[in-house]
Amino acid sequence: MRQEPDTAEAALKALMLAGLAGDGAAYRALLSRLTPYLRGYFARRLSRAAEAEDLVQETLIAIHTKRASFDQALPFTAWLHAIARYKLIDHLRKSGIRATLPLEEAEAVFGESDSEAAEASRDVRELLAKLPDAKRILLEKVKLEGLSTAEAALSLGMSESAVKVGVHRSLKALMKLIGGRDD
Repeated sequence: MRQEPDTAEAALKALMLAGLAGDGAAYRALLSRLTPYLRGYFARRLSRAAEAEDLVQETLIAIHTKRASFDQALPFTAWLHAIARYKLIDHLRKSGIRATLPLEEAEAVFGESDSEAAEASRDVRELLAKLPDAKRILLEKVKLEGLSTAEAALSLGMSESAVKVGVHRSLKALMKLIGGRDD
């Protein structure tokens, strides 16, 4: 499941700060989590996968060597994007390719329109907050967290059939809230 931008920012920044404090496992986790984001960022901008992979490695090395320059008062993803963007610009210059990379693409490290996804997520959370706790929790477990019916039943101490019926009824209640049909 894709994380909201604020959640991803907080998680990545926490790993970076722990890494700066000497937690090697957190730092390794940070670099591992950044790899797919960077791979996607570079793959969307370059035609050859090998070039993109080289830039991922160069960016991870730059993050490591420049980690002391990270300003803990600022967002981690802005710092990350600046490094990735400069690595891409350097690569394009060396290759003789002229392209513009607008600064407004700062969120592009995290893929498609995260702002739209964040707005939709906020809307869903607001609607869910209007449901009774039991219905809200069922929908969060099964539909948002992606738990199977069996996993949700186990975590909530319910039977699988009770979870199925509860999710169905919760969805009907949610549809009534948004003015949709209840069938």
